[in-house]
Amino acid sequence: MISIFVEIIGIIAGTLGVFAWIPQVREVWVRKKHEGISLPTLHLICTALILWLIYGFMIQSVAIILSNLAALACILSLIYGVIKLREKEN
Repeated sequence: MISIFVEIIGIIAGTLGVFAWIPQVREVWVRKKHEGISLPTLHLICTALILWLIYGFMIQSVAIILSNLAALACILSLIYGVIKLREKEN
């Protein structure tokens, strides 16, 4: 069984990882800028997050599950926002 201390470290790490995406989300949703954002890279990151999510469920780690769900929500929001902005330009 994973100790509470290990889960807390994981939750802190996951939270910091999610916060790292906030500037990108702000660029797309607030400033309406999408230049330099690579959709293939975001799709690859989504795939990795889904695999981490599956892994989290397999080992029953709340930290891994929550942090990857939150990061996945950020990335999907970015993908959606970038697609919408690029559609407006065309």
